[in-house]
Amino acid sequence: MAIVKITIPPIGESINEVTLGAWIVADGDFVEEGDELVEVESDKATLPLPAEQSGVVKILVEEGTDLEIGAVVAELDTSAAPAASKPEETTAAPAAATTPAATGGDKNYPSPAAGKILAEKGIDANSVSGSGKDGRITKADAMNASKPAAASAPAAKPAAPAEIAAQVPQGGVSRGTRVEKMSRLRKTIAKRLTEAKNSTAMLTTFNEVDMYNVMEMRKKYKDAFKDKHEIGLGFMSFFTKAVTMALKEVPGVNAQINGEEIIYHDYADVGIAVSTPKGLVVPVVQSAEALSLAQIEKEIRRLALKGRDGKLTVDEMTGGTFTITNGGVFGSMLSTPIINIPQSAILGMHNIVERPVAINGEVVIHPVMYLALSYDHRIVDGKESVTFLKMVKELIENPERMLLDV
Repeated sequence: MAIVKITIPPIGESINEVTLGAWIVADGDFVEEGDELVEVESDKATLPLPAEQSGVVKILVEEGTDLEIGAVVAELDTSAAPAASKPEETTAAPAAATTPAATGGDKNYPSPAAGKILAEKGIDANSVSGSGKDGRITKADAMNASKPAAASAPAAKPAAPAEIAAQVPQGGVSRGTRVEKMSRLRKTIAKRLTEAKNSTAMLTTFNEVDMYNVMEMRKKYKDAFKDKHEIGLGFMSFFTKAVTMALKEVPGVNAQINGEEIIYHDYADVGIAVSTPKGLVVPVVQSAEALSLAQIEKEIRRLALKGRDGKLTVDEMTGGTFTITNGGVFGSMLSTPIINIPQSAILGMHNIVERPVAINGEVVIHPVMYLALSYDHRIVDGKESVTFLKMVKELIENPERMLLDV
């Protein structure tokens, strides 16, 4: 018997601990080399762990366990061969035959953790639709599953008055609670945000930007832009380009403190905050100052889709020098974003609202967005922060300046 141990590999710099996510295979499954076995959740991304060789899996660690890099999570018996298909039965199966879900059939077969949850709920696995590989029922599927309504349920034993009082919410309002383990990503977000508040001299300055000219330019050229570049023209590319130009003029906003030294960057790796089902992630558009509007749009879309699907790599989320967050997509009017340490500043975009604006002595209605720049006052002075935000405002209000680089 040849046994290969499956261990947690090094994932990235400064990542020493991970959480074992959902098993994609079941104990005793035969897998081919390269098949994904389990998801590994780090504080930056969720990554699949593939099989190094073909063989039969023996699971050693349960889902949700916190592990150090190098920990053994499973074993592969590489001397085992895939189970041969059984000949078709000629006689009728007994009435009490075990269901495919219980014997490890290809469809609706729950992972060990999912099977335990379904058993506790009293739910038949055949009634649950699996979202895992080949229809596997994952832990998340089991947690979200509920019993199907019975066509004609037998009369239940009358509940005691105390039980009825506990089951029936007062006034139609439920007072039930549920407890869920905090994911590693959520724990890391909480830790980093608290660290940013406690370790920086954070201050926020505000301005407003008239979006009329950039919206007119977008309206005029969006169809031609999409036809040529096969990507829609949004506002994020304009703001990203404006930020990179402003960072050249105010380099302190693009710097960071390292002990008693200040590190200045000649490039702009711009992090774009993306909301995903598992929490907030900040993939990085690298060397954004060298990209065109079309290239920025394509890179933002690529990273956003990978973030939504949980496919971002550690490299794609590491090394940002400045961050942009857009709460406006959720309807936020104004906010004070928290710095993404060790960076020294973050730009907050908000929703666009029609407001009265004075133009050449006349009041007109224009689309206006409020901008917020949170910065570390230890490295960025008030003059620098105001200058930076004012330059971003002027570039967005006169987008032709970005094309002319003036």
